[in-house]
Amino acid sequence: MGSRLLHRTIRINYYLRHPLKTTQKQCMLHRTFPKPAYNLSCEALVYRKHGAFSDVLHLEDMPLYYNGKDDIHIRMLAAPVNPADINMLHGNYGITPRLPAIGGNEGVGKVIKVGCSVNSVKPGDWVIPIDSGFGTWRTHAVCQADKVTSIPNDISLISAATISVNPCTAYRMLMDFVQLNPGETVIQNGANSAVGQAVIQICSSMGINTINVIRDRSNVNTLIEKLKSLGATYVITEETLQKREMADIFKVVERPKLALNCVGGRSAGDLFTHLRDGSTMVTYGGMSLKPTPVPAKAVIFRNIKLCGFWMTQWKKDHVHDVAKMKGMLLELIEMVRKGSLLEPTCTQVPFKEYKSAFQASLDPYSNKNILIME
Repeated sequence: MGSRLLHRTIRINYYLRHPLKTTQKQCMLHRTFPKPAYNLSCEALVYRKHGAFSDVLHLEDMPLYYNGKDDIHIRMLAAPVNPADINMLHGNYGITPRLPAIGGNEGVGKVIKVGCSVNSVKPGDWVIPIDSGFGTWRTHAVCQADKVTSIPNDISLISAATISVNPCTAYRMLMDFVQLNPGETVIQNGANSAVGQAVIQICSSMGINTINVIRDRSNVNTLIEKLKSLGATYVITEETLQKREMADIFKVVERPKLALNCVGGRSAGDLFTHLRDGSTMVTYGGMSLKPTPVPAKAVIFRNIKLCGFWMTQWKKDHVHDVAKMKGMLLELIEMVRKGSLLEPTCTQVPFKEYKSAFQASLDPYSNKNILIME
């Protein structure tokens, strides 16, 4: 008997005596068991201690291992540089990954290979991380299939790379705290932020009025026109919150039922003045680094509620609710398809030129920077 036939006979006899599990049977049926494992490496932006990006972030070759069973091999396509990413580098964010760590929490990749027991994604799919701390600033990744979720690839690369943080934050704050009906009003500060622009567009699609507060600046009229082109009902400066003009606004639209605060300090305190009784203020940032003054009368006599929101915590709380996560993403993606949720204005930076992207991120008036791995 030839050696090849002998080995085949031994293998058949073994499986007759040791029945396979379901996933193993599937792999055998598809001639993918055992799937060849292999080692590979990727280029990644790694930090081994906390500090300024110029001091701690370095481009390194990182080894990866693909076992061909329950993992997937992804080629990263694009990943933004978000403020939260910079805070994580500094070590002053709500989560701190174990060091050394690969930077980046958001991005999109393309599946290259899947293990034989994976059926949630397939080669060619676009995928995004489900949770924070994935480490998207790299050229390739190997992970368990349940660490990512697939998204349609008929939207722009930039929209796909930026869909899971800022638009999702805006969506959840508008959906989870009060019941908003067409014709009602939302007020927000930091309205020119990525979240603020998403809030404007989602509200516009729902028929919700928005009063959008921005800081005064040299090009304020240009910014006002931009936000109005996205669907903003009113765009005002922080100084306007203290002027008679607000009374004229409330002759046209209702007082806000929901306030969104990402600034803190006086900017947040002035919002209380214009809220209707029983309304809610949601704080999701503190860009001024100043505490939010809370008027006792507003809380006691006007029943204004104060809440906080952090998208990272929402994802952790709903990590097993795949349907809810998927439903939110698909609704936002449908808005992108219809043109009612535009991709953010951004600067695309080749991955190896990452230093220019991080330098630009220090300018509060600069566009979002997105690392392009292709």
